[in-house]
Amino acid sequence: MKRVASGILPLVVVDRAISTPLHRQIYDGFRSAILEGRLRPGQRIPSTRLLAREIRVSRFPVLNAYAQLLAEGYLESRVGAGTVVSSSLPEQRTSSQPPGTKTTPIMQGRRPVAARTSVFLPKETFPWMVNWGPFRVGQVAFDQFPHQIWSSLMARRSRCMNARSAHYGILMGSEILRHAIANYLKTARAVRCAPEQVLIVNGSQQALEITARVLLEPGVRVWIEDPCYRLAQDAFKLNGCELVPVPVDDEGLVVAAGIRKCRNAKAAFVSPSHQFPLGVTLSAARRFQLIDWAQRSGAWIIEDDYDSEYRYESQPIASLQGLDPNSRVIYIGTFSKVLFPSLRLGYIVVPPDLVDRFLVTRRVMDLGPPTFHQEVLADFIGQGHFERHIRRMRTLYGDLRRLLVENLHQHLEKIVTPVGDEAGMHLTVMLDSKRRDEDLAVRAVRQNLSLWPLSRLYLSHPRQGFILGFGGTTVSEIPLAIRRLRALLDSK
Repeated sequence: MKRVASGILPLVVVDRAISTPLHRQIYDGFRSAILEGRLRPGQRIPSTRLLAREIRVSRFPVLNAYAQLLAEGYLESRVGAGTVVSSSLPEQRTSSQPPGTKTTPIMQGRRPVAARTSVFLPKETFPWMVNWGPFRVGQVAFDQFPHQIWSSLMARRSRCMNARSAHYGILMGSEILRHAIANYLKTARAVRCAPEQVLIVNGSQQALEITARVLLEPGVRVWIEDPCYRLAQDAFKLNGCELVPVPVDDEGLVVAAGIRKCRNAKAAFVSPSHQFPLGVTLSAARRFQLIDWAQRSGAWIIEDDYDSEYRYESQPIASLQGLDPNSRVIYIGTFSKVLFPSLRLGYIVVPPDLVDRFLVTRRVMDLGPPTFHQEVLADFIGQGHFERHIRRMRTLYGDLRRLLVENLHQHLEKIVTPVGDEAGMHLTVMLDSKRRDEDLAVRAVRQNLSLWPLSRLYLSHPRQGFILGFGGTTVSEIPLAIRRLRALLDSK
């Protein structure tokens, strides 16, 4: 005589052709049936022996699946009654839905969030930011990076790893890397610093976040270059600062305009060696004027020195920090442009009296940067590969920049005006006010061109234009890309 089923048999489908283990398929089937309401609290389920026979598998995967469901509280065992769906599950959590329907979280009750995050909503994704065509901003010539040397240094460091190197590193960052950076900055950038002042961070964006948290209270006013790097604006906004846009001309930040607009601002954010995005250099007179204002008003200067190594008509410009006798300049640098972005290593040169405050703020955010890549980078610098790489890339980028300028003059001389072409890995072209750079940038994506609209970087009085990155664009791509750009600008 055939035995009576020990419980209602739910639809559990197993497929031996897929890689998911059988016990996981059984677990997923029961869990979905419970969450979708096809199995209700208190409802009895088949015995492991019966289920194994019905779905034609051995009993072991069924036992494993039931054990996991019991451990997670979806099932419970009752003496004399077998295994049932847990009666403690809330009824509203197992409401009936059609099989296969995606469950949508129920947003009930108050959901308080920090008001400052609303500044960035809705999150925008722009076509030109995800396109990898010619002129993408921030792209480096990664094919020219000395991969073999870097791989060799990584392999050597891997062989030297021990329990200590696998543990948390030094909060300030690797000591050998901080010494290497301090020596480099003193020599190449005229920065006044000791290794004890160098704080290693995860890129310049984290450097800005830490700096804003340490120096600036919510509600204070901050000078910011107009136009300016968008993520720098966001870092100050997220910390509740009020941005004061200060215009930029051929000599860089117009300090006198900043004083007229807000003499008592608590900080000024500048990129004096190579302003982003216009590419101009802050003149000597403006540098001294800015330092004098900071000293008189008790303000801070935050110097972003993101790609000053690449200068083509002269030697790299000395840092603003090196001119400051009162330690009011916070100097920020990064390896994203000179090596590659995913390395995520940058640094802050902190005034000696603020090191403890920066350190405790950093500790709250994370427990220090990963040690391994820091030590590889320290080897890369210490063995001379870093300086050789910069020299090679300065020559390469100089050639790319020269070719780009020549093609702009040849094909677009009466349509665009190049600015800021003496340094860095990008230049900006200005359009007449009748053309809308955002509309053109969207259309350019269809032509596989990555054009960053200049107008989006202004806080007031936007100008129309494009930022053209040439670091990741090859010699053969530039002439064709410029012709495509000309066709785009000629079209209606």
